[in-house]
Amino acid sequence: MKQSFKAAVVAGVAFAGAVSAAEQKAVEDYAHVPMPAGVQVVVSELEGPVFADAQGKTLYSWPQRAMRVGFSGDPKGKSTCGDTPTTKTAGMMSPWPAGMDLPEVDKRLSCAATWPPLLAPEGAKPVGAWTVITRPDGKKQWAYDQLPVYTSILDKAPGVANGGSGTLESGGSGTQPARIPVGPPLNAPPGFKVATTVAGRMLTNDRDYSIYTWDKDPAGKSICTGECARTWHPVLAPAAAQPQGEWTIIQRAPGERQWAFRKKPVYTYAQDLRRESIAGDEMPGWHNVYTQRGPAHPAGFTTQMALTGDVLADAHGKTIYYYTCGDDSLDQMACDTMDSPQVYRIAIAGGANWDRALKMWPYVPAPANAKAPSQVWSIVTVDPRTGHEAQVNQPGALRVWAYRGRPVYTYADDKEPGDIEGNGMGEWQGKRNGFRAFYTKELFGRRGG
Repeated sequence: MKQSFKAAVVAGVAFAGAVSAAEQKAVEDYAHVPMPAGVQVVVSELEGPVFADAQGKTLYSWPQRAMRVGFSGDPKGKSTCGDTPTTKTAGMMSPWPAGMDLPEVDKRLSCAATWPPLLAPEGAKPVGAWTVITRPDGKKQWAYDQLPVYTSILDKAPGVANGGSGTLESGGSGTQPARIPVGPPLNAPPGFKVATTVAGRMLTNDRDYSIYTWDKDPAGKSICTGECARTWHPVLAPAAAQPQGEWTIIQRAPGERQWAFRKKPVYTYAQDLRRESIAGDEMPGWHNVYTQRGPAHPAGFTTQMALTGDVLADAHGKTIYYYTCGDDSLDQMACDTMDSPQVYRIAIAGGANWDRALKMWPYVPAPANAKAPSQVWSIVTVDPRTGHEAQVNQPGALRVWAYRGRPVYTYADDKEPGDIEGNGMGEWQGKRNGFRAFYTKELFGRRGG
C-alpha cells in the first residue's frame, strides 16, 4: 500500500476528519461595508461571503496579469471585456501561435455576453470601495477596489460561483488571468487572512501560513506551554488589540496575550517551512481552523493514498480527475464547460479521436438513486458523443457527477487505488488545457483558486 505523506500543502482541496454539527453549520463572519443599491452579500458554500447583484448572482473581478506576449484581464479603472466576439488566438500562453481561427466562431459569445458587467445607473456615486467606471461603449459599470465587476452566465442560482477559477489549480489560477469572486473583508483582527479550499474557508496569517487549534485546550485557555509552545507558536495579540467579532483574547501570562477564534486559542506550527503548508493538521489533536466548512463530496466517493499525496476517488478507488481549459484569446474565456467547444478536451483526451477519448477518460457515473449533496457537486446529463448537456431521457445520454458544473472523469490506465497516471496530461502539466488529479492533499502542489 502506498504511504501517505505527513507534510502536505493545500492543493485547493482538503477534506477534514469528523466535524461537529455546530462547526458544519457555522458560516464566516464578514465586515459589513458600504455597498451600492442593488448589491448584497450572499454566503456561498465554497467561497464564503460574496457580493451579489439584486438577483443573488455572484460578482467577479478579472485582475490583469502579465502573459508571455502581453497582458490580459482588466487594469484598475478599465474594462477590457467587450461586446465583440473574438475569433482568433492571441498567442498569449498556448503553444499555438497568434492569429489562428478559434473553434465554433459562429457560436462564440462575446466576453460581455459571457460575463455581463454590473452596470451602474446614471448619476451613480462612489460608495465606500465601490467606484464607477466608463465602459468603451459609454455605459457606466461598478468597480470594487478599482476593478470592474461582472456576473457569470454559468451561475444559475444565488450563492453559486461556477464562473470563477474555484479552488482547484486550474488554467485560470495557474497560467492565465482568473475570474475571482469578490466579497467583503473577513471580520478578523489585522494579521489574519482566509483561503478558499474545498474543506472550507481556511484561516492563515498574513504570510499565508496555516493557523491551528489544539483539542486539549479548554475554551478560553491555553495549556500549550514550554516545549509545546516551542513547536506550536501562540499567535500573540498586541497590547492595544481588542476583541473583534468571533475573536477574543486570552491571558497566557502577565503581559502576554493570545488570540482565540471561537474561544479556542490559535497557533502556527514551527514545522510549516513553506507557505500554504498544512503539515500541522497531520499531528494528533491539532487541526487547521476554518471560518466555514466546505460542502460534502458525493456519498460513495473515497480518498486514496497516492505517491504525491491523497486523492479523491470513486467507490472503486479509481482517482477522479477534473478537466480545465482556457482558450487562447484576448478575453481568455473558459473552454472546460459543457457549453464550450469540446475540441480542446478531445484533443488532449484522445488525440482528436472521440472513441479513444471516451475510452481513456470515462465520465464518473452517478447512481440512479444518488442525490447532489450541495450546489458545488451536482448531477448532470451529458451526451457522450458531443460532450454537451443532454435531455434526461435522450437515448445514450449519461447521468454523471460534476464539480462546479463541469463533469469529472477517471483514467483508463489507472489500475490500482492511488494511481495517478493521468495527472498533468495536457498543456502546462494540464493546468492550461488538460487533466489534473482531484487531490485532497498534495505534497508538491500549491493551493489554486
